[in-house]
Amino acid sequence: MTEIPEHLRKRAEEARAKAASKDEAPAAAEAASDAPQSEAASKIPAHLLERSKAAKSKADGGGAVEAAGTAAPAAAGAATAVAAAPAAPVATGPGGHTQRLLTVVKSGSIQDVKAVPQDKVHTWPHLLVVEFVCALFVLAFILIFSVFVNAPLLELANFNETPNPSKAPWYFLGLQELLTMFHPMVAGVTIPGMGMFLLILAPYIDKNPSMKPEDRKFAISLQTVHLMYWAVLVMIGSFFRGPGFNFIMPWSDGLFFEF
Repeated sequence: MTEIPEHLRKRAEEARAKAASKDEAPAAAEAASDAPQSEAASKIPAHLLERSKAAKSKADGGGAVEAAGTAAPAAAGAATAVAAAPAAPVATGPGGHTQRLLTVVKSGSIQDVKAVPQDKVHTWPHLLVVEFVCALFVLAFILIFSVFVNAPLLELANFNETPNPSKAPWYFLGLQELLTMFHPMVAGVTIPGMGMFLLILAPYIDKNPSMKPEDRKFAISLQTVHLMYWAVLVMIGSFFRGPGFNFIMPWSDGLFFEF
């Protein structure tokens, strides 16, 4: 037996009360019969009315006997028919639908099939393969460079003879290049000091804890400008400076570069 909804039970009790008062006031009951009929027709779902009619006809032995007169006895019979439903009724949802929940809800809305992106990768093979390929490129560059550029061993240093041009080691050539353009105080103290001071302030200006390059634009831009600035000065001092540390064209005057 299914549990009778509360609103149907109250409606059936009201219908019985109106049917009992019909004997005392037949005219009033007949006038009031139209209101419950319209109310029942407007509020009771169609599938419940059909089920009640089928149950009532089955309870009467398959006859087609309909209650004549007012709609109050009809509403009472509908409520009684719902109460006398079969022992194993089919559970229905809103509108009489019998689909299960999983057949109505799509699997995509309750299943997360996307993998969560992670910032970490395995050392092997991701990192080591990239490092190995970079090592091969560096080895190929050094091999090709050594074929076209001579790097002979020099004789012992003679303090009585200064080589021309006299160049500092490659990691100081940027500073030596600045000395040819600015005063020694500016080239040796001011410009390098400003660069180091900006690098010191970088972690305090860019406080983003993310390790992704796209999230650290300020820090990466500052470091890139610093490295490119110094790399350009080193290349000019290495390949474009000749005797007297004058500016030359290496493809016409040759290379004055020593390891």
